[in-house]
Amino acid sequence: MSDAQHVQGYRIRGRYPYQSVLTWLVHKPEQQSAMADLSMMEKSWEELPNPKRVWIGEPGSREEGLGRLVLLTKERVLAAAKDEIQQGIRVNLGWDLNKLEFACFNRQPCKLEMVPLLDGVAFDDIYTLNPQQSSQWDGLRHFSQPLEEGPSERVFYGGCTKEEILDPACDRIGIQHWAQEGITGRGVLIDYVSYAERKSIEYSTFSLHTIKLSEILDIARECNIEFRRGDMLFVRIGVTKEWEQRMTREAKQTYAASTSPQHAGVEGTLDMLQWLWDTGFAAVAGDAISFEVYPPQAGGVFLHEYMLAGWGMPIGELFDLERLAQICQELGRWSFFVSSSPFNMLGGISSPPNAQAVF
Repeated sequence: MSDAQHVQGYRIRGRYPYQSVLTWLVHKPEQQSAMADLSMMEKSWEELPNPKRVWIGEPGSREEGLGRLVLLTKERVLAAAKDEIQQGIRVNLGWDLNKLEFACFNRQPCKLEMVPLLDGVAFDDIYTLNPQQSSQWDGLRHFSQPLEEGPSERVFYGGCTKEEILDPACDRIGIQHWAQEGITGRGVLIDYVSYAERKSIEYSTFSLHTIKLSEILDIARECNIEFRRGDMLFVRIGVTKEWEQRMTREAKQTYAASTSPQHAGVEGTLDMLQWLWDTGFAAVAGDAISFEVYPPQAGGVFLHEYMLAGWGMPIGELFDLERLAQICQELGRWSFFVSSSPFNMLGGISSPPNAQAVF
């Protein structure tokens, strides 16, 4: 049978109208059974047929929509609650929705409108916001990866296309899947800010300063952090602290107006990716703007293409980790229970985390 016949047959069987040539090129018919295999998320890096494309579930399914969050099993969530909730201390992880009040890529600040009812007897409010401008989870519709057959054509997690995302009738891989079960389990904090202070490392978070994998492992050893499969990794690099305490209004406006902004973050390397995968993280988050150093450096890799479009892994950005780091230091423990409830929006691309850590 010719490739064209294969494509035609797959389009007829497809659940969504845009499962066309692009989707078929990524997953030919003989690969369909592997695509739906949830056990792929439990395999080691070396066992993966293609570490850049670990797609599970059928198109439009719960499993596809959860992506890497399938690692948050009932057993792992229950163990996290039992082990981590000890003092009853709760810590908000969401930054002020009014920040960044000056954001790059023409992202507009949040607006809150008061709507009086019955001549002021009661009030409603109307929020106008781009979740990317403050604390947010990047959902699976946020970032794509190139097809191996040509960099000009790109697909999102599961082979979802831009046509599907733009189709109002299609909610495939939308944020609603994460809302149904929450992003809930054990979190661990890597406090790079404190580490850098101890090591006399000076940097701006609005630069290409890079957190190396070796430094993350050093911090984990110093703090006796034990990673567990299904953990959520939080990395504090200091963006919110610098924005609020060191940057002038003029510096913020200059940053927002830049067409080539620089963001400090974790290194974009295959070593970093393999460690994140093999350690078994279900999600990552930080107070950085891009989590990884941006733009990607020469010879490196773009983590977003692997983690979002390839693994279905949530990436949290601009989380407020200041009080979290303070409580971790006071208690001498760097793990905690995390509960996050993203927006229940069909087809949503991103969401404020609505998250807290519980000790």
